[in-house]
Parts: sequence; structure tokens; C-alpha cells
Amino acid sequence: MKKSLLAFALIAALPATALADNWMMRVRAIDIAPDVSSSLAGLDVSSEWVPEIDFTYFVTPNIGVELILGTARHEATLNGASLGKLNHLPPTVTLQYHFNPTPTIKPYVGAGVNYTRFYNIDLAPGLSVGKNSFGGALQLGVDIAVTKNGYINLDVKKIWIDTDVKSNGVKLTNLEIDPVVWGIGYGFRF
Repeated sequence: MKKSLLAFALIAALPATALADNWMMRVRAIDIAPDVSSSLAGLDVSSEWVPEIDFTYFVTPNIGVELILGTARHEATLNGASLGKLNHLPPTVTLQYHFNPTPTIKPYVGAGVNYTRFYNIDLAPGLSVGKNSFGGALQLGVDIAVTKNGYINLDVKKIWIDTDVKSNGVKLTNLEIDPVVWGIGYGFRF
């Protein structure tokens, strides 16, 4: 029994030792600024400030894989008149390269993929949108050390998101939302 407990304790402690400082969690305030394009002139989507959380796993000191999580509710307009609101959940995974990590300033670039799920759709009667979108993502940021494991984070992402807009089931246009996402936050390594 004692050997089993000792073996269990060693196995449980191994990942914590082997993976020390391989994870980073960040909490950011982000501004989602859509760069809207559509064949329907005057169609637009509101900018929104929302919280975001992400987790980065460092495969090496220079290579990280980040999962970005957040959700927002936007207003759709046509020539300034409201068409209603909808939410989107756009989990994004990026592969990052951290340049010459130093103890205080750690810039990075990333590229990856995005899946967006539109939900809680409350548009004008007869209007609807496709519920799923897949696209690319690019990222540029920097972590600035403020404590041994704590960092101020500045981050900007370009995410490609699009959906079909329909009226009574008939496609009106493809709406390219393609936001630039500006973020500032705090991260910590663990």
C-alpha cells in the first residue's frame, strides 16, 4: 500500500516538475473592430469591447500553441438602421513563435485557424445568418514581465470570419466580418 501511494505521488508530481512554466494563461480586454465587406452597400457590424481568456502551451521556449476564447454580441445595421443583434463564439488556435525570449520583453507572432459559431440570433423578421464559419487568423503581440511569472500583454489579431445573410431563406449576400482584434491584459506562467 505504501509503495502504491509513493508511486502515485511520484507520478502526480512528475508532470508538475517536467512542465513547470510551460503554460501561460492571459486575461485580456479586447476591442473587436469588424472590417466589413459585402455586396449589400451599407451593411455593417458594430465594434465591441469584451473580455477574452487564452491558454498557451510552450512546446519549446520559442514555440507556443495558443487557444483563444471569448464571445461577443454585435449589432448588425444597414445604412445606420438596426437589423438586430447576434452573438458569436470564435475559438481560435494559433501557433506562435516567440522571438529571442528575454527575462523582460517577449514579442511573438502567430498564425492559425478560427471556427466561429453564431448564436442567440435576434434579427429583423425574415433575416437569418449561417451559423458556422471557418477562417484563418494572424497574431502579433508582446509579453512584458512585471513579476517573476506575471506579464502585461499587448496583442493584435486579424481573424477571417464570414457568413451568408438570408431573407426568408434566400441568400442576400455573403458578409465578411474579418475583425481586427486589439487586446491588452495580464498573463501568468505556470
